[in-house]
Amino acid sequence: MSQKIHLHQGDLPDDLEFGTIVAVDSETMGLNPLRDKLCLVQLSFGDGVAHLVQLDRSRYAAPNLERLFSDPKILKIFHFARFDVAVIKQYLNVDCTPIYCTKIASKLVRTYTSYHGLKDLCRELIGVSLDKGQQSSDWGAETLSDAQQRYAASDVLYLHQLMAKLDVMLARESRTELAKSCFDFMATRAELDLLGWGDHDIFSHKGQ
Repeated sequence: MSQKIHLHQGDLPDDLEFGTIVAVDSETMGLNPLRDKLCLVQLSFGDGVAHLVQLDRSRYAAPNLERLFSDPKILKIFHFARFDVAVIKQYLNVDCTPIYCTKIASKLVRTYTSYHGLKDLCRELIGVSLDKGQQSSDWGAETLSDAQQRYAASDVLYLHQLMAKLDVMLARESRTELAKSCFDFMATRAELDLLGWGDHDIFSHKGQ
């Protein structure tokens, strides 16, 4: 797949066509969405092009991004949607819907393994080796390095292909509707995280 990266400041361009399925990822200052600010949003429309949006952390005004995330006609593909949906809700004040999570799909059908990271899925399902060297990186830097941009792009460029492979496996195992129910619950799961129930299983009998 040929790859091209476009870096945008503050928001997506007004004239960019979204399509009907978009892969999404985010980069933050850490893993606590209540503390660690959203710095970068990555998107791809499945065409080998990655759009990176470096957000203005002083005001988070990104109407085009917000319109995309809330559009019910555009499917948003994530890997580990729980975190991205929560951090987007926290800083852009928008609910992402509808969504597809490749990590949830993997856990529902790849029950023969405990490895469900993006790197694992890319290697097994589509034969792509990802370089995760920039995973711990200063995403709040004013200028992102070429290595950071390539890393950020790689997190969205393959999600369409993974979804196609996982959809076949979900159908084969008769778990398509179960997966959809999990995806539909994601906005609620993210809200629970933001309200302080991140480490608590409210469905568990323990603590009754």
